[in-house]
Amino acid sequence: MDQRTLSHLLGISTELAQQLPRLNEGDLSVFSHALVRAVQGVVTADAVAVLRCEQGVAFPLACSGLAPEATGRRFVINDHPRLAAIASATQPQVFAAGCDLPDPYDGLLLATTGVLPVHACMGFSLYQDEQLLGMITFDSLTPNAFEGVALPMLAMLQSLVAAHFATALNLATLSERARHGMAMLREISHQRFTMVGESEVMQRLKQDIDLVANSELSVLIQGETGTGKELVARRIHEHSSRCQGPFVQVNCASLSENLAESEFFGHRKGAFTGADRHREGKFLVAHGGTLFLDEIGELPLSMQSKLLRALQSGEIQPVGTDKPQYVDVRIVAATNRDLRQEVEEGRFRADLYHRLSVYPLQVPPLRSRAQDIEPLAGFFIEQLRKKLGVRQLVLSARFLKQLREHDWPGNVRELEHVLSRAALKAKHLTREEAIVEVDVTHSVQWRENGTDVLAGGQNKDVASVQLSSAQTLKAATEAFQKNLIKARLQANALNWAATARELSVDRTNLVRLAKRLGIETVKKLN
Repeated sequence: MDQRTLSHLLGISTELAQQLPRLNEGDLSVFSHALVRAVQGVVTADAVAVLRCEQGVAFPLACSGLAPEATGRRFVINDHPRLAAIASATQPQVFAAGCDLPDPYDGLLLATTGVLPVHACMGFSLYQDEQLLGMITFDSLTPNAFEGVALPMLAMLQSLVAAHFATALNLATLSERARHGMAMLREISHQRFTMVGESEVMQRLKQDIDLVANSELSVLIQGETGTGKELVARRIHEHSSRCQGPFVQVNCASLSENLAESEFFGHRKGAFTGADRHREGKFLVAHGGTLFLDEIGELPLSMQSKLLRALQSGEIQPVGTDKPQYVDVRIVAATNRDLRQEVEEGRFRADLYHRLSVYPLQVPPLRSRAQDIEPLAGFFIEQLRKKLGVRQLVLSARFLKQLREHDWPGNVRELEHVLSRAALKAKHLTREEAIVEVDVTHSVQWRENGTDVLAGGQNKDVASVQLSSAQTLKAATEAFQKNLIKARLQANALNWAATARELSVDRTNLVRLAKRLGIETVKKLN
């Protein structure tokens, strides 16, 4: 093979490699047109076509010398003997000038009309791991035009083009999946993480979020369970300059004290028993984005000092290595605890509290934004309509009245769950599935402390608390929590998981709270 041919092949490889990054901006046809131009520099032909093959069908991605309509054709490979011969061979195929096999491009060559006269035709397949990805065909109106083409050179061209075509196809597929995934993520985020409500307290919260979002300040989100603290964190991220970066969430309540450091900072293989591979920590995964520390008030004291060091220096040190790594993350934390009180009682570090609460946000409970109940109900009921596959879900006036009158101790999460149960039962009990009216008669009446709230029952607690004039709010609260947990544990035969589900709390949080309240968690209840 002469130096000129090798130079041509090297030029083709370079040109095709330069086209690969552009697949992020366009589709596979951009690369295919570049491929047509490249092979024409080596093989002289009146018509060149790059075809993609899928499930026994070949369709042109780019061509030269063929009528524009050719790109809209779909060739069933087994119906076209020449294409079938090329597709089934791993070596280039050169057809004799007198070959009587019909040509798939009859009437499509720009240089002639009607049935192709005696002409030259050749082509080669593009395989990857025994899978046919495509083929390239060459046609010339000059008989025997390809008989002088060196087969070793043609084989090298086939191998080179097949490798680049496979890479381009994989990149195009990944790019399409990424675009599809991002579109789905945006749609899901828009549906799931929309802040609904125009009450005065919600307007103030949204203004505060917009104010702090574009800064790099750490944010501490405080509020009761079920108010939507995660939603606030995501809105901060989406409205920040880091919105294109990752949003990584860590549930601090679920971290065991032994593995918390590895979860945050990662570890190296062999760092401890069970560390059979390297693992990147949440800080490194969130590099360039936002790290959301949910339930930060549950983080063990021993871990708080290590977290503080990472926040102050911006450096982390994976378990099992002495080499620190720099990370660029923005911290957003959330808690349903009063961290000031936790600091005063020695359960939370004061320096970490001040580091996290540079800009505190308070998420209002649902009972303080009653005018938002109906818009929220409409938002959730529309999502439920889609999930249940009915044409319309409507809320009866009586049901809406009861929604407005309830005090919502479980906040927005409780509202969502009540509507889910009611809508599901309404569909089950209603024959007409096109339009379903969610009414109290169709609802699963939620129970608070053993009484039917929807039915207007008295809120008598099955674990009633005896109050005295000398009792503080904190003592009364803890007494209520203790009695309620004990009652639920007894009702669930000391099953912690079932009790946690019934109380809508994390099991780990429940066990930790019970221990703090002096409830024995092994054999008996105090």
